[in-house]
Amino acid sequence: MAPSIITKFEVFRVPPRWLFVRLETSDGVVGWGEGTLEGHTEAVEGACRDLIERFVGCDADNIEDIWQTAYRARFYRGGPVLMSALSGLDIALWDIKGKKLGVPIWQLLGGKVRDRVRVYGWIGGDRPTDTFAAAMVRKQQGFTAVKMNATQSVAWIDNPSVLDDTVQRVKDIRSLGMDVGVDFHGRLHKAMAKQLARLLEPLQPLFFEEPMLPTQPEEIADLSNAVSTPIALGERLYTRMDFRPYLEKRAIDIAQPDISHCGGISELHRIATLCETYDVALAPHCPLGPIALAACMQVAIAAPNFVIQEMSWNMHYNLEYAGSAVEVDLHTFVANPEVFTVANGHIPALEGPGIGIEVNEALVRQLSAKYVAEYPAWKNPVWRGEDGSLREW
Repeated sequence: MAPSIITKFEVFRVPPRWLFVRLETSDGVVGWGEGTLEGHTEAVEGACRDLIERFVGCDADNIEDIWQTAYRARFYRGGPVLMSALSGLDIALWDIKGKKLGVPIWQLLGGKVRDRVRVYGWIGGDRPTDTFAAAMVRKQQGFTAVKMNATQSVAWIDNPSVLDDTVQRVKDIRSLGMDVGVDFHGRLHKAMAKQLARLLEPLQPLFFEEPMLPTQPEEIADLSNAVSTPIALGERLYTRMDFRPYLEKRAIDIAQPDISHCGGISELHRIATLCETYDVALAPHCPLGPIALAACMQVAIAAPNFVIQEMSWNMHYNLEYAGSAVEVDLHTFVANPEVFTVANGHIPALEGPGIGIEVNEALVRQLSAKYVAEYPAWKNPVWRGEDGSLREW
């Protein structure tokens, strides 16, 4: 088989806050990737420009060599910006290889171990009164599990009563017969996180996500030993080496690497295998676009320790972009949106070649040009307490 030389490498900033990568090869194959890093779009675009200069002219079949060169050859490595740019490149390379061979990527990762992928939907939490109604909608949409933010802004040490509403909301949603993951979002510091975890434990949540900041492996391990609810984290860990202390300290039960932050399909698959060694489950973080979701599913279909997949369908920020004549959501840029149909809490295994979705390139180009020209890149809010001090978002 003739080599597939990378001839074109393009980056598209698209609404609501996603960053798509397009590769084209000398034999006419196009691959799509996603390197979204929420709130740091311009930085990743700059990192992608460096990759363009380095890898246009390289053989797209050599995924591992390209990955290792991008990661190791520039001395400084890792971190959210560089790994997100590498993620977009890596996913696109796998898409090309699958399309060349006419198979889904999961076939190249050893074949499937499941026929369908369990998914959960987001129901908010920053606006607490919305969560029960949102959970009922998710149930009607076919979900059996949801995730919500635990709290709004909380002080380093706060009045325990600020946690009461969280407990009631989880209780209400569990009354619907749904599983609920509770995302602490790293907003709570140790003392408050311990209190909330103990209060919620009797309600049997599916997991506690980022119960503390991901700089606290020892403290998270202490919490993990104190409660029976599974501890999940990983969206702010960018390589398998970053996961190592959490695994060695027995701090987590569920790993949540984000395929758009952790180095793409190659590294997500390696993280999954590493976690299996420690009897830790895989539940990839993905409140992002359709390319990231499809790429996550390729690994999920082939990973024995996969348990559940996040998807961004109808997430509130997907609908905040009003500059287009079309609704911007998970399905907007996909020509075959039926592949993401949710039924009985699951999505069927993707069967198409490559990442398994058909990207509407014309719409990507149209909305990207409008978005870049008329809207600033998305930035996350900054929260401050009553005394003016910074709080975790």
